[in-house]
Amino acid sequence: MFFNWMKTAVLLALLSGLLLFVGNYLGGQQGLTIALGMAFLMNFASYWFSDKIVLAMYGAKPISETDAPGLHKLVEELSARAGIPKPRLYLMQTHVPNAFATGRNPAHGVVAVTTGLLQTLDRRELGGVLAHELSHIKHYDTLIATMAATIAAAISYLGHMLYFFGGRGGSDRDDRPNPGIALAMMIVAPFIAGLIQMAVSRSREYAADERGARIAGEAGALASALRKLQAAAHARPFAGAQATEHLFIVNPFRGLRGFQLFSTHPSTEERVRRLEALAAELGG
Repeated sequence: MFFNWMKTAVLLALLSGLLLFVGNYLGGQQGLTIALGMAFLMNFASYWFSDKIVLAMYGAKPISETDAPGLHKLVEELSARAGIPKPRLYLMQTHVPNAFATGRNPAHGVVAVTTGLLQTLDRRELGGVLAHELSHIKHYDTLIATMAATIAAAISYLGHMLYFFGGRGGSDRDDRPNPGIALAMMIVAPFIAGLIQMAVSRSREYAADERGARIAGEAGALASALRKLQAAAHARPFAGAQATEHLFIVNPFRGLRGFQLFSTHPSTEERVRRLEALAAELGG
């Protein structure tokens, strides 16, 4: 678990360093200042408003205890085991089974589930999925993933903005970056940033699987749920913004198996394999 945190810290540091490097190379001192300003403003906005934005994007509505007393009771029990406040619950109206967590910290945690998830999974499997999402909230994965996505987006915007609207400050042409190298950086830097962001997301998914299984007290239920969710994503991919795919428990937009380097999620097969190995340790 310590290795996962170190890996995440290193990847976030690489993203931040890449942002500053791109800003400095393409815009000099002015570009560096712009990069820092963009990073601050985008992270400030995502910290305070990312949960509201993503819930609105998917038309998620609050779930009252009257409408779903069993779901609320299950989340309350799992939250107590996780040692965090009970998060707010939201429902997305779609038959595709999936779920995600958001919120800047455990005190402002949110878990959103689809109608398809509630219809597809039994109580044990649902508990495994909810425990996975509570783990994300407890360990600030929702904030980390938002930061990674925001910095990656800032690198892309910054590269395009500085290339087309100014380059390095000052009138000396010798001080400006080589146009060919600048163009290559504008293309390559966002690509590298995307790869790093995806690596951050995959690392946190593995950790949330393990921690969620320990919260639920068993690993087999989550493994069974992941199989069902992956099969559903394969049969009918979700309609939504791909910029949010890292939030969901399984990638809802890419049901087909793809090159893992370009995926926000580890392969479901590998996640299930690890959970089955953990099941022996947990006794279930």
